Amino acid sequence: MVGTFRARETALPLVTSLCALALACSPARSEAADFSGNATLTSDYVWRGSTQTHGDPAVQAGFKVAGESGFYGSIWGSSVEFAPETHASSELDFTLGWSKALSNDWALDVNILRYQYPSTTVDLNWTELNSTLTYKNNYWASLGWSDEALGYDASGTYALVGAKFPVNDTVRFEAALAHYFLDDAVVAEDGYTHGSVSAVWTFHAPFEVRVTAHGTDSNAKRIFGDDFAGARIEAALQASF
Repeated sequence: MVGTFRARETALPLVTSLCALALACSPARSEAADFSGNATLTSDYVWRGSTQTHGDPAVQAGFKVAGESGFYGSIWGSSVEFAPETHASSELDFTLGWSKALSNDWALDVNILRYQYPSTTVDLNWTELNSTLTYKNNYWASLGWSDEALGYDASGTYALVGAKFPVNDTVRFEAALAHYFLDDAVVAEDGYTHGSVSAVWTFHAPFEVRVTAHGTDSNAKRIFGDDFAGARIEAALQASF
């Protein structure tokens, strides 16, 4: 996320309230919990079409715990590199959500996501509500909304459709197309469009290599700058457990 500097007073109470709600609705302690995680080394941290590291490599890791009821919590972190005056060097994403199969073909995930930048000397933190509907585990549509999108005092709605195309047990292709509807009073644009195409090779489970081609429209360059948006290639090595 490439944001600006502002004070926010409502996001943390919202997160605190939702945390309390999640704890109140969470499964009993006797319920079995599922633990999972991942670690990634990537040549470039690209988020929604724009680089978060000035095109430099990033180290990332995440951890998730989920109950049989569908409620889950996760934390994910990455190194970042924003404008020098922000002193941003790390990002931590905290998620509380619910995910469940609706039928043999359909599944739904809804969550609240908090973006935190603990190393900054300015307030870049913000919160987003998200939902993803998946069909046969190969096609998905996502929608995200925030009233402080990208760290601004303005709303933004993020819409994405994606698909994966397995070739065999170890190779697959993935593609996604998205548009970020942003308040033009803040970013001087109505938003931007971006897309990606990935080739993924699970050469030795749980390790996989992913090579992704990203592209954005010219609006993204005007919002983030030529060095942050546009066409770029990202290569990543990931291990899941």
